[in-house]
Amino acid sequence: MKVSLEWLREFIDVLVPAEELAEILTRGGIEIGGIEQLNQGLEAILVGEIESMEHHPNADKLWICQVNLGSQNVQIVTGAQNLLLKDKIPVATHGTTLPTGQKIRKSKLRGVESNGMLCSTDELLLDSSLGDPRSEDGIMILPPEALIGKSLAELIQGDTILDLDLYPNRPDCLAMNNVAREVSSLTREKVHLNRWAETEQGPDYPADLQTKIVIEEPELCHRYAALLVEEVKIEPSPEWMQKRLIAAGVRPISNIVDITNYCMLEMGQPLHAFDRDKVTGAVHVRRAAQGEKLMTLDNVERTLDPEMLLIADDEKALGLAGVMGGLDSEITEATTRILVESAHFDSVSIRRTSRRLGLRSEASNRFEKGINVAGIAATLGRVGDLILKLGAGKPVGFVDENKVVSETRTVVLTVAKTGSLLGMNFTLEEVADVLERLQFPYERQGEGFLVTIPSYRSDIQIEEDMIEEVARLTGYDRIPTTLPQGSTTQGRRTPEQEFRRKLRHLLANLGLNEVITYSFNRPNADELWGHSDQSISIMNPLREELSVMRTTLIPGLLEVASRNVARRNLDVCIFEIGNVFWTTEQHLTKLPEEKLRLAGLLHGKPSRHWLKSVSEYNFYTVKGIIEELAQEFGLKLKYQVPQGTELLHPGRSAEIYLQGKKVGFMGELHPMRGKDSALEHALVFEIELAPLFAASDRSIRATSIPRYPAIQRDLAVVVSKDVSARDVMARIHGLGGALLDNVDIFDVYTGKPIAEGHKSLAFTMRYQSLERTLTDEEVTTLNKQILEGIEKEFGAESRK
Repeated sequence: MKVSLEWLREFIDVLVPAEELAEILTRGGIEIGGIEQLNQGLEAILVGEIESMEHHPNADKLWICQVNLGSQNVQIVTGAQNLLLKDKIPVATHGTTLPTGQKIRKSKLRGVESNGMLCSTDELLLDSSLGDPRSEDGIMILPPEALIGKSLAELIQGDTILDLDLYPNRPDCLAMNNVAREVSSLTREKVHLNRWAETEQGPDYPADLQTKIVIEEPELCHRYAALLVEEVKIEPSPEWMQKRLIAAGVRPISNIVDITNYCMLEMGQPLHAFDRDKVTGAVHVRRAAQGEKLMTLDNVERTLDPEMLLIADDEKALGLAGVMGGLDSEITEATTRILVESAHFDSVSIRRTSRRLGLRSEASNRFEKGINVAGIAATLGRVGDLILKLGAGKPVGFVDENKVVSETRTVVLTVAKTGSLLGMNFTLEEVADVLERLQFPYERQGEGFLVTIPSYRSDIQIEEDMIEEVARLTGYDRIPTTLPQGSTTQGRRTPEQEFRRKLRHLLANLGLNEVITYSFNRPNADELWGHSDQSISIMNPLREELSVMRTTLIPGLLEVASRNVARRNLDVCIFEIGNVFWTTEQHLTKLPEEKLRLAGLLHGKPSRHWLKSVSEYNFYTVKGIIEELAQEFGLKLKYQVPQGTELLHPGRSAEIYLQGKKVGFMGELHPMRGKDSALEHALVFEIELAPLFAASDRSIRATSIPRYPAIQRDLAVVVSKDVSARDVMARIHGLGGALLDNVDIFDVYTGKPIAEGHKSLAFTMRYQSLERTLTDEEVTTLNKQILEGIEKEFGAESRK
């Protein structure tokens, strides 16, 4: 927002220099991006008029111009192509130094003498919006009323511009009236605003019975008002208005358009004027049809969609709501009746339209940040006054379609909480003084105040917002600097964090790569692998297919693996640690339950050294990973054959149990599932981590290295095929006692000479004592006890 000090002084007596005012505003939370002096360095630049133009005899693109400077005529050669006879332009003569630092000298261009230079806005360091629209193509074209021979500094008065860098929470300061209020609250100077800035009432013109407003989308347009003006005379606006618009960075066009822009800058309410005779029937506020076309004022045909809001009549679109008007309803010199629009549009809708079309304007900028809906009608009153003042027409009717119930916002402000949050003591009188400076109505309530918030301060909603106002106006520098208080503790990871960290390191060392997938799943995939009856639907999904919160991690891993395999990265070994989300409610009334899980997927051939002996990943690869995990955290896991699964291979899968409770599953994808997803022979596992953490043994035990040798014996037995090798191994451990250090199975065999229905199991048993050397007799006796025990329990026979 560019603020002209000359304009600001109309509303408040600014007694301090511009630099000091900028410092005051910045300390008060309104940051100033820069200070600009409009006529700095323009004193030696003169206003000239082109008397004649001739083509240069030796250059097709050069012109020889005779320029009248009042007291003299000078010849200047220029390459500008935007000039016409009788144009008034800025001239730098011999010896003049431009604001850029360039010094002008007499010269010859292709043999023709040139005694100066015609200047563009860039060379004068002026805003490109200054001058006639033709100025954008080259030399700056001055207004026809500019006096020949006068200094350009007199034409462009010595105004000072403050460039306000506003944050999104202060859209009110996009209006000169509210900037004046802000300066008043910071400097204690009284404001003297026009009558329309102090009221929410509309103008008292008769109701416009000719104009019917139809708001078809009340959630996108909350209020729409219009002013009917007849006997319109289109002509240039007066010099004082043009200068103020130029200072604010707005290019003057005509009196009617300039009045709407002037009121927007002054009141903060965007406006647009339609040629009333080009509007057929009622004015509709509606969504655009898919593929609907609109030629906007910048002569570009726009293709629209139903997400965009339009202003239209009974037959055609008139303009993009809140962004830009249409060319078909543009005001021209032939216009005699106009309809001035003042409305409140949904900020999100305007932002989306502006971004999709790549079209931004002063109006859209204000609508995106939010405007004061209570000031819509009053702004049209200000428009009517200016139209009468400039003799631009006669306001004859007013219409207001309001879909908003105006509510008065109040906030309770207590002295105790103000002091507590800001860390300093305040009295009731000090807080009341702040409210007086803000000009906020209030009532005393005990040790605090009930404050009525003006409609233009949309940023104030709660008590903390008002406390920020107290801090701003009393001075942030008054808030004391204090050191943090309280007992200090050494930062460290929680046991759960340490558990997850060790788990990640373990899996990474085993050759798995960690991935992170979305917390959302496809409904069909989540139903297949998880629990769809407990899943949570998302109201605004990132993608239409990812519309439920995940109850399992497997679909995310399958998608990652499929993407890799599709790109010929066939060897995939990945894991993820993440939350899944559960609910027992059909409609959420409380936060869902979150459960932390570990899931993994293996596909293809191992690439790490510890598995190079394996040609491809298989069920035992996954089981080995799970066993490594169990050994790392001191867990005793058991495995059972799953019942009735259609997702995993019936002979290559298992359910994982801990302390009698199922905590996960593992196995190869069912042949039909793997074939459908191009992940044939892929293996997956998923485990609940909370039970693992609760049962993990996190203590560290140290044992000395055995000093005495170990004795190893092998045992081969024949048992029925129904007997589990794990059960036999567990029984061997029990029978071996303290001297049996370890048991490993190294062979499972079926076939001749083993009888049908039986299998051979071969074990290696390692005996060792930490206190003495074992004898052969002791080990032989233990071996015999073990064999007798498993013969009795499992019907085993020693294999000779």
